Amino acid sequence: MKRPYLLAALAAFILVAIVFTHRHPLDLVALRLRVASVAAWYARHPLVVAAVFFGAYVAVTALSLPLAVWMTLAAGAVFGFWPGLVLVSFASSIGATAAFLVARYLLRGWVTSRLGDRARTIDTGVAKDGAFYLFTLRLIPAVPFFAVNLVMGLTRIRTATFYLVSQVGMLAGTAVYVNAGTRLGELNNLSGIASPSLLASFALLGIFPWGARAAVAAANHRKAYAKWKKPANFDRNLIVIGAGAAGLVSAYIGAAVKAKVTLIEASKMGGDCLNYGCVPSKALIKSAKLAHHMRHADVWGLSPMTPDFSFRRVMDRVHRVIADVAPHDSAERYEGLGVEVLQGYARLVDPWTVEVTLDEGARRLTTKAIVLATGAAPTVPDLLGLDDVRYLTSDTLWEALRDRDEVPPRLVVLGGGPIGSELSQAFARLGSQVTQIQRGPRLLPREDEEVSRLAQAALEADGVTVLTGHAALACGVSEGAKWIEIESVNGRRRIEFDELIVAVGRTARLSGYGLEELGIPVDRVIETNEYLETLYPNILAAGDVAGPYQFTHVAGHQAWFATVNALFGNVWRFRADYRVIPHATFIGPEIARVGLNEQEAKASSIAYEVTRFGMDDLDRAIADSATEGFVKVLTVPGKDRILGVTIVGEHAADLLAEFVLAMKRGIGLNRILGTIHVYPTLAEANKYAAGEWKRAHVSEGALQLLKRFHAWRRT
Repeated sequence: MKRPYLLAALAAFILVAIVFTHRHPLDLVALRLRVASVAAWYARHPLVVAAVFFGAYVAVTALSLPLAVWMTLAAGAVFGFWPGLVLVSFASSIGATAAFLVARYLLRGWVTSRLGDRARTIDTGVAKDGAFYLFTLRLIPAVPFFAVNLVMGLTRIRTATFYLVSQVGMLAGTAVYVNAGTRLGELNNLSGIASPSLLASFALLGIFPWGARAAVAAANHRKAYAKWKKPANFDRNLIVIGAGAAGLVSAYIGAAVKAKVTLIEASKMGGDCLNYGCVPSKALIKSAKLAHHMRHADVWGLSPMTPDFSFRRVMDRVHRVIADVAPHDSAERYEGLGVEVLQGYARLVDPWTVEVTLDEGARRLTTKAIVLATGAAPTVPDLLGLDDVRYLTSDTLWEALRDRDEVPPRLVVLGGGPIGSELSQAFARLGSQVTQIQRGPRLLPREDEEVSRLAQAALEADGVTVLTGHAALACGVSEGAKWIEIESVNGRRRIEFDELIVAVGRTARLSGYGLEELGIPVDRVIETNEYLETLYPNILAAGDVAGPYQFTHVAGHQAWFATVNALFGNVWRFRADYRVIPHATFIGPEIARVGLNEQEAKASSIAYEVTRFGMDDLDRAIADSATEGFVKVLTVPGKDRILGVTIVGEHAADLLAEFVLAMKRGIGLNRILGTIHVYPTLAEANKYAAGEWKRAHVSEGALQLLKRFHAWRRT
């Protein structure tokens, strides 16, 4: 039987049972009469009666019928306190688990498909604290028994966990009702059992775990702080370590709310994004794109030509762009905002003291709160001979190649993620013979397979030799020639190169800041809670060093939460919000995404519908000869609520912003369709994608009625 029919049949049965119980209601008088007859049977056949009662109780609780209270009283009256408690305790837990499994089987897929990203957030919270929440609810009999079973069945809490927590959590309430059943003859009404004072006591019992949890957290914090002597007063309200994206935002917010803030940076203001990442790479990509257009100018009706350029001048422009953006992140600007900016190496001495090594010597500063925003650096694999070939990274290539007149003739890029793909295409468009090596089976593995295929095709069209499924084994220099040895299912081979760029990811900067001495847990990143607090609540982390995303815009987003919690956490704290995180890969064509893609939805068993609109149907894209790509929208089945969007095409990252806002504010495709977009623009692709969804969800029956209506109007 299909799930909808099974659900309907089950609902009908429960409804009939509820109606029947209401037409034949139980009261204490009727219960006493039935208990007397059951007790007589129990005296003659104790095991049979106990087994039948147990099975009946399981069925009643599994079906959420309103008989559990009466049966619990009957258990006390018939079997006595201890046997009755054992029977009811196990039967209720087993029945609750059965109801839990029914809800999971029949309803979870339907509910999660409609919740989308919120379902993943709930599942994450349940994975972390689900047992705790369930235990608290089970301690309070006033919380509807069936509702707890139903709601928990919609989550991913383990069945064994649900059963065990229910078994323990319901024991106290069960004991009260079974004990009342042993005194059934003395009861005049049920209010004698569930009196206001008793319910209040259970409510306090339910609150107790929360208080205990807070007390344990406070005790842990006191324990962490115990070995440190807290200063009597503080020089500053906030010290920020690291002047990258997260650090700059933290310092800005601190100064904006009139806190006394010190910002410490060991290297360059602006961090990786300004000096080594976002800004220089996009400047290089722009030059490469122009060179590409010159070679293919015939697409626009012009004469194609091979660009004649000096790579040195291209790199000079890259550094001019950095210099032009630098004032936005400069020490002078932040000092003008009221931030004290120190150039030096920072190390935590204790939870409130930071030692800064300056040119003139070491200096110790005290502060109420600290934000760690130390960023990340390129990951360097443990590859034999790598140091011998003087490899480059996305950090070092800008200076290493700055004074060259020509691009590297033969370039190997190790890594198939966004950084590796962007650099591979840019250098290929500028004339390098590029070989890109990726260990995995495809480029951009976090994107859908069709997106990976399109990206690889685009890079190969620009001359990049893409080798997926190849593992790097070793590097070396033989007779003055640099080489890398790689292995695939087809065997091993060596590739000679002039330069090697390692772009296999980025690793959080964790060493040298005194984290180990303070006992702050670190793994790949600094361990923080949902408020971005470390082991010490006054020490927080934001940006790449905190994870889970390594995007500049996420670093700034986290910095707001970290700073507000650092300065005002004793009054109110805010959980970091990761519900709508966009990102983009700036190859040609651009790839931009927010929310779920198909492979993530399938992995999470989230139901979805796909709506596509091809750029080759868009007037402006046709006019611009930029028809490669598409807009792909995932929505809740039958609804216009957006689960995720992938855009491939010219200016995809800019086009994505409309969908980011829509998802953040709960705006569906119908509203996007009803919004006027300037003609002719690429942004119309978003509206037309919404139109494709609308067309697919028009009622055929309604159209037939309209057809008949118009035919009638013609008569």
